Amino acid sequence: MERSSPSDLQDPKYMKRALALAVKAIGRTSPNPLVGCVIVKDDQIVGEGYHHQAGTPHAEVNALQAAGDQAYGATAYVTLEPCSHFGRTPPCADALIRAEIKRVVIAMRDPNPLVAGRGIERLLKADIEVDVGLMNQEATLVNEIFIKAITTGLPFVLYKSAMTLDGKIATETGDSCWVSSEKSRNYVHQLRDHYDVILVGSETVIRDNPMLTCRLLGGRDPVRVVVDGQLRIPETAQILSVSNHSPCIIATTRAASDNKVKSLQSIHPQVEIWQYDTARQVPLKKLLSDLVLRGWTSVLLEGGGGLAGSMMKESCIDKVEFFIAPKLVGGQGPSPLSGLRIQTMADALVLDNLQVDMETGDLHVTGYLRY
Repeated sequence: MERSSPSDLQDPKYMKRALALAVKAIGRTSPNPLVGCVIVKDDQIVGEGYHHQAGTPHAEVNALQAAGDQAYGATAYVTLEPCSHFGRTPPCADALIRAEIKRVVIAMRDPNPLVAGRGIERLLKADIEVDVGLMNQEATLVNEIFIKAITTGLPFVLYKSAMTLDGKIATETGDSCWVSSEKSRNYVHQLRDHYDVILVGSETVIRDNPMLTCRLLGGRDPVRVVVDGQLRIPETAQILSVSNHSPCIIATTRAASDNKVKSLQSIHPQVEIWQYDTARQVPLKKLLSDLVLRGWTSVLLEGGGGLAGSMMKESCIDKVEFFIAPKLVGGQGPSPLSGLRIQTMADALVLDNLQVDMETGDLHVTGYLRY
C-alpha cells in the first residue's frame, strides 16, 4: 500500500543522499527533471545514480546497474516518482519491478501528466511497498524549473542584477565596470552554466556589447536571446559573432526593417530571427512559451531594467538574485527595474523565502516573486 509517512528512521539520510546526487546534473537535463536514486540493503548503500542528461538512462536505471544482484529485496530512494511511460528511455517503474525491489521511498509525485501517479500505481500493483512525501519540500525546490515548465508551459525565469547600495546598475555616464565584486561575477558565470537561456534587451547589447558566454572552465554557454522589438542591434555586436555551439536568437516584431533582417541573416546566417506579428513590443509570454517548445526550460534574465520591469509587470519572473555592492554613485544612473512603475507602496511586489548572505563581499539577496 502507498503510505505518506515513512517509518524507517534511516530514510531521511538516504533521501538526502539521493537529492545530493540529483543536483549533480543541474543545467544538463532539460527538459527533463533532476532525479537521484539510492538503493539500500541491510543499511548499506549498494547502488546509486542520477539522471545525467536528457536522452540518457534515468537515475533508477543507473542505480540498479550499480547495485546489480544486490537490488533484490532492497529499498530504493528516489527524489521523483519513477516514470511509467515510454519516452526516449523505457519506464523506470518497470525496471524497479524487474529488479524485485521490495520498497520504494519517493520524495514527490511527478507533475508530468504522462506520469502523475501512474508510476506509483504500477509499483503498488507489483506488490512493492511505496512511501511518498519524504523531504517533499526539498525535492520540489530541486525541481522548481521542471515543475514550472511542465505545469504552465513557461520557463522558470531568474532575474539577476548587480547594483550599488543606492540602487544604481551604472553611473549616470553609463559606466558599470564593475559594480559587483569578482566573486559575485564568478557566481554569475555559474548561473550561466546552469541556465538554458540568457535573456537581455537590445539596450543592454547596444550599451555594453556583451558576449553573454560562460567563462568557467568546462562550463556550458547558454542560448543567447535578445529582445529587440525594432531590430536596433548593431550588425557588429559581439553576441552575433561569438563562435560556439549555443544558438543566438533575436526576438523582434514587424517593426523591424526588412532590409535589416536580410542583412543580419546574410552576415550572421547562424543567428535565428524570431519575428512576431506585433507592432513594436515583443510578446514576452509568447516568446517564453516558444523557448519551452524548443526544450529550454530555464531563463536567466540579465538586463536591462526596462525589460526586467516589463517582465515583472506581466508576472514572468519567478525569482530574483540581487548583488548589492557597498558603493554609492548618486546621480541619475539607471535602476534595475526602470521598466516597472508602481504608484503606491501598497501595490509593491513582495518577495517570499528571502535569503541573504555576504559570501561574495556584496550583499546577495535572493527571493521569489509573489504576484
